Amino acid sequence: MLSGATTIDFMGKRKLAMALSTLLILASLASLALRGLAFGIDFTGGTLIEVAYPQAADLAQIRQVLGDAGYPDAQVQHFGNAREVLIRVAPRASEASAQISEHILEALRGNTAGVEMRRVEFVGPQVGEELTEQGGLAMLYALIGILIYVALRFEYRFSL
Repeated sequence: MLSGATTIDFMGKRKLAMALSTLLILASLASLALRGLAFGIDFTGGTLIEVAYPQAADLAQIRQVLGDAGYPDAQVQHFGNAREVLIRVAPRASEASAQISEHILEALRGNTAGVEMRRVEFVGPQVGEELTEQGGLAMLYALIGILIYVALRFEYRFSL
């Protein structure tokens, strides 16, 4: 396909590549500082409720109903198809998971008839904290393993 020897001057492009890498790293750090991490329910704890509607569900209306019921921070999204909805609610010290799910189901049924609860899961903050800690340790061990591999495979100075 290519005729002749193809040479690419990688060393001549190193300053551009380093500047681009630095820019992307700084943009990532700024995004992390400004927006933070969006941990899922597995890490933060809370209640996950899956409900089914007889017809396609309107997410904006569901969010409004949940906000009126006292859950303005609930995350609502379609799950599977347009009739199934997944609701995530942050943990509350004042309410148990069973109370939260019943209260949400009552609010949804008051707005739309035929709403059916498919599944309720509760993850306590202790479990979420443990998962976060275990995930951090796993990343640390992986980084150490990579550094050891590079030190043994190439030269020691490349692993630092």
